Amino acid sequence: MIPSEDSSARKKTIEEKLKQEEETLSFIKESLEKSDQLTNNMVSILSSFESRLMKLENSIIPVHKQTETLQRLQENVDRTLSCLDHVISYYHVATETERVIREGPSGRLEEYLGCIAKIQKAVEYFQDNNPDSPELNRVKSLFERGKESLDTEFRSLLQRYSKPVPPILILDLIGTEEEMESQEETVLEHLPEGILQDVIRISKWLVEYGRNQDFMNVYYQIRSSQLDRSIKGLKDHLRKNSSSSGITYSPAVQNKRKDTPTKKPAKRPVFVPGHEQDSRGRYHGETVGEKHGPASGKEDALDLETDTYIYCISAFVRLAQSEYQLLMYIIPEHHQKKTFDSLIQETLDNLIQEGENIVSAAKKANARHDFTSVLSIFPILRHLKLTKPEFDKVLQGTAASTKNKLPNLITSIETTGAKALEDFADGIKNEQKETNVSKDGTVHEITSNAILFLQQLLEFQETAGAMLASQVLGNTYNIPIDPRETSSTASSYNSEFNRRLLSTYICKVLGNLQLKLTHRVKTYEDPALKAIFLHNNFNYILKSLEKSELLQLVSVTQKEPDETYRYHIEQQIQLYQRSWLKVTESLADRNMPVIQGAKLKDKERQIIKERFKSFNENLEELCKIQKSWAIPDKRQRERIRQVQKSIVLEAYGAFLQKYGTGVNFTKNPEKYIKYSVDQVGEMIEKLFDTSA
Repeated sequence: MIPSEDSSARKKTIEEKLKQEEETLSFIKESLEKSDQLTNNMVSILSSFESRLMKLENSIIPVHKQTETLQRLQENVDRTLSCLDHVISYYHVATETERVIREGPSGRLEEYLGCIAKIQKAVEYFQDNNPDSPELNRVKSLFERGKESLDTEFRSLLQRYSKPVPPILILDLIGTEEEMESQEETVLEHLPEGILQDVIRISKWLVEYGRNQDFMNVYYQIRSSQLDRSIKGLKDHLRKNSSSSGITYSPAVQNKRKDTPTKKPAKRPVFVPGHEQDSRGRYHGETVGEKHGPASGKEDALDLETDTYIYCISAFVRLAQSEYQLLMYIIPEHHQKKTFDSLIQETLDNLIQEGENIVSAAKKANARHDFTSVLSIFPILRHLKLTKPEFDKVLQGTAASTKNKLPNLITSIETTGAKALEDFADGIKNEQKETNVSKDGTVHEITSNAILFLQQLLEFQETAGAMLASQVLGNTYNIPIDPRETSSTASSYNSEFNRRLLSTYICKVLGNLQLKLTHRVKTYEDPALKAIFLHNNFNYILKSLEKSELLQLVSVTQKEPDETYRYHIEQQIQLYQRSWLKVTESLADRNMPVIQGAKLKDKERQIIKERFKSFNENLEELCKIQKSWAIPDKRQRERIRQVQKSIVLEAYGAFLQKYGTGVNFTKNPEKYIKYSVDQVGEMIEKLFDTSA
């Protein structure tokens, strides 16, 4: 029975599922019928809408096409009217701009350039579209007139507002950084700002539209003239103020400036071989470097010329730098170097020519052995070498001939200076014509002037050393040269080598001087005066070496030069002291009688008389002669007096005590014992003193 129940339940389940499926199928059929009905309705609606759209399109398209055609016609009409207005405006350009062009651009540059632009466009239009139109010639004429007016305005603005730079401002400009450290940097305003902008606008227009480069020639001619006038104004200013206490500077910096750029010591005419000059008394009271008479005026003129030239070189560099900065705003880049070269040419040529004139004058001075004048080129050469890097930087990009002008001048000065140095040294040794030596044996002029010349060289050690190195090289003076430097130019020699070279040169001068003095001393007949003469000269040389850097410089190549001169001085003192031997020999005990009693023999009395007489005569003779001799060095003079006084008084005192006091050798003792010991001392104290 159990299986029967299961079958009934399964059958019942199947029937229920079948019923559900039938219901679902019925629902689907109903849905399909509704969908078909809706589809048919939609198709009907769309068909109706399509029909209506077709009707609307057939009505609108003709209207749209007609409207589009009308719009195109309107645009064409407007464009045609605009073109007609534009074309017609070209026919009115000449009339509208003629008054402005005729009156020129002065005071209204922007308006004027605007009119020129209109005229230029009109010219282009007529050339392209109606080249036969009479209006073309008219606007062309206006354009050319406008361009000429701009050229004229460019020239006028430059001429009217370009002024020479005042000398005081130039002196401020060339001040060193140390001198100007508390001052603001000096800036030159060559043209007022507004005028500068107008000039720049005109130059740009002339380059871009005027196709005219003549304005560049106008520019460099006007600016070149002002540059030259600035330099000449500085020269006049320096010369005008040279008679006062010094060169006048800007009040803002006058307390910081040096008196002169060269800082030269006072000078005296340097020895001129072969020319007689009065040396008597010159070295008793005068200081080295003291100036006298016409020579002083000549030296002042040389100093002024040298200082002025140095200032002008520095001024040229600064002004040229400033000119180039101005030129960069006005001249097109690819024309700047050429225009700048032309701008500075006249002033640079004048400066180089002036330098060559100084060199020529130095050569003439050297030929006549006037070495004071030759010294003027040393500060110039030093300054040119110091300035050369800036000079080269300023001239960068200019023609090779322009760049080479300064190096050529430097070479010429070096050659002249080196020859002058050699001629000076050789002139001391090879002088043929004898100059008079002083009667008092004082320092000879050849000595004082040779030392003065060397002292003046001290300020230019580097310059003089490099000058010698550039011309003669080290092997002339037997100075070892670094093998690495033998192929280098003179300028590559280091400072130490130049110092050694200059030291050797000074030793050569001193050696030649010593030879000349030993030759000159033969002029004297008195051996004692010869000794005084050489003593004075050697002592003068030694003191001069010690008081300056000359001693250190000579010591570079010569061991203990001061000791050498001291040895020579002592030698001459000893030679001088021999002149007193005939005085002291009269007081010697040799061949003198032995005093045994109060009574002397006639022969013994006669010997004592002759000794006193000989002493008196020799003493008087020496004092009379040597009183007029000179020893300028007070310390040496006192030393020689005291030494000689000590020797003579000791001998005379002993002789007087032994043979004078208490010895009855004459009835008239005052005839033979003419001087007491103190009186003899006083007589010796008056040696080398013409005023006593």
